[in-house]
Amino acid sequence: MRITDLVAVSGVLPLVSAVPSWAPLSRRQSASTITVDLSKTYQTIDGFGCSFAFQRANLITNMSDKTKQRQLLDLLFNTTSGAGLSIIRNGIGSSPDSSSDHMNTFAPKDPGGPKATPQYSWDGKDSGQLWLSKEAYDTYGVRQIYGDAWSAPGYMKTNRNENNGGTLCGVPGTNCQSGDWRQAYADYLVQYVKFYAEAGVPVTRIGFLNEPEFSPGYAGMNSNGAQAADFIKILYASFQAANLTEQVGIGCCESEGWGNQVNMVNAIKSAGAESMLAMVTSHTYTGGPGSPMNTRMSYNIFCVPVWLSEQCDLQGQWTTSWYGGGGAGEGLTWANNIYNALVNYNISGYLYWEGVQWPNPNTNEKMVRVDQQSPYNYEVSKRLWAFANWSRFVRPGAIRLGSSGGSGVKSAAFKNLDGSIAVVVISTGGSASNVSIKLNGGNATEATGWVTDQTHNCEKITVTVSGGTVTGSVAARSITTFHIPAAPADPTTRSEESLNGWKFA
Repeated sequence: MRITDLVAVSGVLPLVSAVPSWAPLSRRQSASTITVDLSKTYQTIDGFGCSFAFQRANLITNMSDKTKQRQLLDLLFNTTSGAGLSIIRNGIGSSPDSSSDHMNTFAPKDPGGPKATPQYSWDGKDSGQLWLSKEAYDTYGVRQIYGDAWSAPGYMKTNRNENNGGTLCGVPGTNCQSGDWRQAYADYLVQYVKFYAEAGVPVTRIGFLNEPEFSPGYAGMNSNGAQAADFIKILYASFQAANLTEQVGIGCCESEGWGNQVNMVNAIKSAGAESMLAMVTSHTYTGGPGSPMNTRMSYNIFCVPVWLSEQCDLQGQWTTSWYGGGGAGEGLTWANNIYNALVNYNISGYLYWEGVQWPNPNTNEKMVRVDQQSPYNYEVSKRLWAFANWSRFVRPGAIRLGSSGGSGVKSAAFKNLDGSIAVVVISTGGSASNVSIKLNGGNATEATGWVTDQTHNCEKITVTVSGGTVTGSVAARSITTFHIPAAPADPTTRSEESLNGWKFA
């Protein structure tokens, strides 16, 4: 979604809500206890991230001031001084050129039909996204690289154009004189993965649609659920043939709104293609969730993770405010949005739209506003720091735990792969409160606390640990994360797994 097309859709962001107005400012919270139940588990977290599509990556990649370039990368990916984002969503190009903010394709020319040998021409840049992805992978340890195509190259579609909708030739309901382009498009996406691999960047997720119910004046491609399921089967078989299914998973369908995504999932399930998906992806521009997505479950755990893969405030004028009344672009609003997604709707991946963008349009669709020319001034929104309190401490592979209690706050708890516990606490009113965190099924031996509010950006606070319980203060209208390292293992009770060494999954 781009701001120029917002007039075509609803202006409401369903997951954005103001901080409750009923909480009296004068109320003082005495110490209250949050209980984390280590035996109660929910979804696995894939991570938090943003996109660098439509040449936004070039703002960083092409920056001649290497000091500011590194500062921006640190702000986005550093797990000790920045947001610690762990997912990158790149755009797979379909445009025959790179003018404006177009994402150029590496197959710009029709080779003469879907059976003809494709004429690939890889520029080694991918609109600046390859260099940025490699930096994120090599320097910051980002391991979830998601390539998402807004459209197939135009000659593969019913309208012969990357823009204005159109459908992939060959899926049910199409009849193209040029032929059936499904396998050629699948091969194209496989080749994209191979180009990145040659540069040392393993792509882990591939999407082949974006907002398939929308026909914008920029890159896009229409599809219903049955058509998506039809192509998923071909794409999955293509990854199998290339021996890539252990590395790459398929995502679908980046719907403009939750309701359409529910319908698409139902059709994909009916067609027997759900098991071929690594995740389900949705936006919320035309409607958000009222309940978790209807994906396959086993033992009450969602087997197909769900990502809110593009979230932002498209309408609001640029703001760096943390809280000024509950505006859609404010940092505290986004701390709450992420909470609602993870706790109420079992979301596994949460991505903002653009990580960086130039000042025009002067909206909140980005987290960092960056000038295109020297001296490359930039301004950081509090939305980035709201993400930091989640992403720096709730790492990929974390499992959400049961969490209850606390007065004047709400909480979410997670157990990371390294055994550490992250408890994210958000103040629900205008007064500070003291909280104690008790682990049901474990004991804390040490902990740290980190706060973001109007004057702090994920900064360390004082906490105490006594009798296995962590105690600290939660500032008014803040998000505070308590990080509890795993207790040292008793050397006399080390597991067989630890004795045999780690295995990378």
